[in-house]
Amino acid sequence: MSIRSLASRLGLSITTVSRALAGYPDVAAATRERVQREAERSGYRPNHVARRLRTGRSGTVGIVVPSEQGTFDQFFLAMLGAIGPLLSRAGLDLVLMGAPPGKAEMHAYRHLVEHHRVDGILLARTRRDDPRISYLLKHGVPFVAHGRSETRSSFASLDIDGETAFATATERLLGFGHSQIGLINAPEQYMFAHHRAIGWQRALTAVGLPQGPVLRGEATEESGHRLMSALLQSERLPTAVLCATDRMAVGALHAIASAGLRAGRDVSVIGYDDLPMAGYTDPPLTTFEQPIARMAQRMVEMLLALLDGADPSQLREVWTPRLIARQSDGPAPKRMRRAGKRANGGRYVQEARHPEWSDNPQLHDS
Repeated sequence: MSIRSLASRLGLSITTVSRALAGYPDVAAATRERVQREAERSGYRPNHVARRLRTGRSGTVGIVVPSEQGTFDQFFLAMLGAIGPLLSRAGLDLVLMGAPPGKAEMHAYRHLVEHHRVDGILLARTRRDDPRISYLLKHGVPFVAHGRSETRSSFASLDIDGETAFATATERLLGFGHSQIGLINAPEQYMFAHHRAIGWQRALTAVGLPQGPVLRGEATEESGHRLMSALLQSERLPTAVLCATDRMAVGALHAIASAGLRAGRDVSVIGYDDLPMAGYTDPPLTTFEQPIARMAQRMVEMLLALLDGADPSQLREVWTPRLIARQSDGPAPKRMRRAGKRANGGRYVQEARHPEWSDNPQLHDS
């Protein structure tokens, strides 16, 4: 069946049917659903070859997924799982490459752009000073970024308000009576880490409290475990910790349990991402939702609009975060101090007092 026959059967114009099948947001949702339902029922398949010859486009979208130590982040795998079918429905193929940040990553972008492999790009995990964004802007490649950057040039982006999220998390912990709230953060170069640190700082400053200890590392379980273990060995043991990602929070929960403590009772922990595993940790993790399916849908819609000539400055969205409250945080405990090797197996015992932070800045990482 041709697109002309499909349009005639539906009583719609060929242009409307074409844009509905491509998922363009300017077509009413009810119309898009009607067109897609009839296309599936009648077995219609778009002629991608004819369209590519007509438009001069490759019909592909590229994603370079940041990999760390040869592995892909679970969040990005989930995002890819949502983006792939959406692009396919719009008649676009997905070109996926994985590369660690740095020279290899930039080589991947140059390969996609300079060999004309893609019509557009979805860009992951933005940085404060992001050479990828500068490169894509210079070459006029349509792209949508998951996250913001400090570049002055306008580009299409979608982000969750991490600053508000971590301000809200800190205020929640303050409401539980915590006054010693630490931060386990990703490297400062990442925009999401910068925003979350600002929110944490803002909430503490608002009530006249100094910052707790800040430790940074890669956004992995191993890093979260190592950094939380370091906090537990310090003289400035916080009663609550914010973790930049759920993966870091999972590592922190394991370190707390290994020290003979209970998260949510002895040390409160809040994460970010609401990955599926967050509901199955022990205890279940309080975190912030990243609505992956809705984000994927919107980013694909934005990219389709860019491919149709939309102004990137009109496609910049920051969504309000949503807290998912579980059992990994709660009321502030009595002050914890490290016990000696002969007492309690070198684990922790409680003190009845609740002192302010010491002035020792040893754990602060600028």
